[in-house]
Amino acid sequence: MNGIWLDFEKPIVELEAKIEELKGLPGSHEEIKRLRSQVEKLKKRIYSNLSRWQRVQLARHPRRPYPLDILKLITDDFIELHGDRRFGDDKAIVAGFAKLDGFNVAIVAQQKGRDTKEKIRRNFGMPHPEGYRKALRIMKLAAKFGMPIIAMVDTPGAYPGVGAEERGQSEAIATNLSECALLPVPIVVVILGEGGSGGALAIAVGDRILMFENAIYSVISPEGCASILWRDSSKNKDAAEALKLTAQDLSKFKIIDEIIPEPVGGAHLDIELTAKTFKETVIRNLKTLTAIPVDELLSLRIQKFQQLGVYKE
Repeated sequence: MNGIWLDFEKPIVELEAKIEELKGLPGSHEEIKRLRSQVEKLKKRIYSNLSRWQRVQLARHPRRPYPLDILKLITDDFIELHGDRRFGDDKAIVAGFAKLDGFNVAIVAQQKGRDTKEKIRRNFGMPHPEGYRKALRIMKLAAKFGMPIIAMVDTPGAYPGVGAEERGQSEAIATNLSECALLPVPIVVVILGEGGSGGALAIAVGDRILMFENAIYSVISPEGCASILWRDSSKNKDAAEALKLTAQDLSKFKIIDEIIPEPVGGAHLDIELTAKTFKETVIRNLKTLTAIPVDELLSLRIQKFQQLGVYKE
């Protein structure tokens, strides 16, 4: 379990610990075999019946792959560009160009940190306005050269600090929404872990919205929702149920186009397989989108977002 396990995974961990104890003991082969079979059955039962809050926990798992983990495995010649040409370089947004299996693409991604130092440098994956302006600068550059865009979403939300508000956080997000809607190149959006509110949506206007099996995407975090509705952040599980923020929920509501499967137990258990699945899914969608004329592509993109949330009797 990679040394880190969640509360609902405790029965699996206990069985795996028993297997480790039995290894090397004479006559333990059959018992180990039986326990391993039991572990596999238990995994299938637990991970096929996850609650919404349990998926939130997996989406935030400290070992869950981040964009740079995946890009390292699937791209060639990734060149990162820096700065928004107005204020500074926001490390919560990683942006640049790469080769992806024959495609020259632009990459725009939200990057969290692993250790304390990197978390602070990346601002826990919460971009400032300059991060969104950097992302838009790269996307516009991609459009200028006819390059498809891949947006990788993983953020709790846009940074809500005073400095960010002073520098125009809401304006930066709004500008991205309007500009991305009209970029004349294919845009594939992948929600890797957390897709939090407008902070996620600022780079998530695209032709295809893909979402990993245990990712989440919502207007607010469960804790924030619980604080507003019940004035009690401990009601996060109830909020997660009410928000319907899982990939399965959003596929049902037709907010996303496709769910990307994860290894049993979560993407963090096999990052190479996760990256391989990511690459295959993105390339398949890029091949479809690049065959669509630009005028039709833009029309379909606008229709896609106009239809979200429409109520019909």
